[in-house]
Amino acid sequence: MAIPLSYLEQDKEILTKYRFYIGLNLGWTDKKTYFLECQGFTRTLDVIEICEVTSQKWAKASKGRAVITKIPGNARSGNIILRRGLTKVKKWWDWFEEMEKGEWSEQRKNVYLSIYDQKGDERARFELNGAWPTSYKISDFDATSHEIEIEEMEIAFEEFQRVEITLLGF
Repeated sequence: MAIPLSYLEQDKEILTKYRFYIGLNLGWTDKKTYFLECQGFTRTLDVIEICEVTSQKWAKASKGRAVITKIPGNARSGNIILRRGLTKVKKWWDWFEEMEKGEWSEQRKNVYLSIYDQKGDERARFELNGAWPTSYKISDFDATSHEIEIEEMEIAFEEFQRVEITLLGF
């Protein structure tokens, strides 16, 4: 089977982890928030098993043979965990605090998670619908360490989609 040329043209670059950074647009401003790390980005389908008894006899069974068929069920998205260097800007904390106060219906966001190369060109984009923070934490303090302080937020969302982007030069 021949691979169409248009497919090969789109596949010129394999996305590697070490050359990219992640930007998240929550719609607060035109600016994006950039992260060092993103974990837990999964989408799965539940498996539903249906057991049927056929009329086919097998072995010494007096009844028919049991056959199990697997079919796809509901799609589920895992929560993502985003990590970045702690800054003086409190927007992430404020978002979590609003959820904690019970104002969750106004705080659910449709966000865009984009992966950029070192040149700043967007290489992949995902839309996360109905996103909201489930936890917020910062790394432990250690006066003898020279590491940066890390801010971490776990975000739940209802669904995500990978969105087609136009890559200039491809």
